[in-house]
Amino acid sequence: MEVMQVLHMNKGVGETSYATNSTVQSNIISTAKPVTEEAILDIFNNVLPESVGIADLGCSSGPNALLVVSEILDVIYAKWQQLGRPCSPEFRVYLNDLIGNDFNNVFGSLPAFYNKLKEEKGSEFGPCFISGVPGSFYGRVFPSKSLHFVHSSSSLHWLSQVPPGLESKDGRGSWNKGKIYISKTSPDCVLEAYSSQFQKDWSVFLKSRAEEIVGGGRMVLSFMGRRSTDPRSKESCYQWELLARALMSMVSEGLIEEKKVDSFDAPYYAPSPEEVKFGIYKEGSFILDRLEMFEIDWDGGDGDNYDATPTSSTLSNGARVAKTIRAVVESMLASHFGGDVMDGLFQRYGEMVGDHLAKTRAKYINLVISLVRKV
Repeated sequence: MEVMQVLHMNKGVGETSYATNSTVQSNIISTAKPVTEEAILDIFNNVLPESVGIADLGCSSGPNALLVVSEILDVIYAKWQQLGRPCSPEFRVYLNDLIGNDFNNVFGSLPAFYNKLKEEKGSEFGPCFISGVPGSFYGRVFPSKSLHFVHSSSSLHWLSQVPPGLESKDGRGSWNKGKIYISKTSPDCVLEAYSSQFQKDWSVFLKSRAEEIVGGGRMVLSFMGRRSTDPRSKESCYQWELLARALMSMVSEGLIEEKKVDSFDAPYYAPSPEEVKFGIYKEGSFILDRLEMFEIDWDGGDGDNYDATPTSSTLSNGARVAKTIRAVVESMLASHFGGDVMDGLFQRYGEMVGDHLAKTRAKYINLVISLVRKV
């Protein structure tokens, strides 16, 4: 079974659900908010269209699914009032994610969302039509020139597929034995396979959105990346290294077959700013307006009271990180290794992350880019 066919955030609102464990992603959305606001205001600087098309790609489920939509509408509402317009435009809001996404969770929250919208902005604002659009954003999803603003957060680091070329052609198996992503010991061919797949997907993504966005329309995209030009850098792959170690510890105890680990590779890539810019300039449909990098703590906290001394608190931080990662990757891991080993795997992972956090302040690098569709 293809990994991307089973990739989805954990459904529902339980202990291991994405809805309950998405603080990191919420912090990323908040961090990128000024860039989002600037882009929206740039679109509607002088005039508001009668019908505004907005898309959130990789919307997922839980509280974050409508958070971005709410913030976008807040900015447009303020601009509408500033311009003194008697009538607001109508809004066509499209929530996109893969077919396995928990859209029912999202749809269940719409009545409360609509009521809040009416209470805060009045009946003259809108109407607002929100719909779910399942499918991969690595290809066309929306009609031509139907969108004015596209947003995506914590999604574009997922590739369309596991990069080809990770298996040797002479029958010796994986080039990346004992690992599930790029690591400091990965050979150059593994790095090249991942980088090549990212550029291919990035080009398809940009070309598809170029068909769907009107001239002068904007995109704000945020996703995991790295500062270093070296994909082996710890900042971009160490969370996967620890997960591989947790898996290999289960191999050593006979709980998982080693060949299962060797045959699994994450469809993920954290690009450098240079790689992102190269793809934009090569595809040619967009102008790069802004590219910024932010640090986000692994555990979703602000890190103001960080203490490197090993304590029960830092160990619980490890468990919290493990829950966050589990909510995102469990679906594809369970389909490959079996659901019965997930509790044990993430318990070990949490302990390893806790040990790591007791020694260092671990942060993700998040890239935020703002693009303008050429007219």
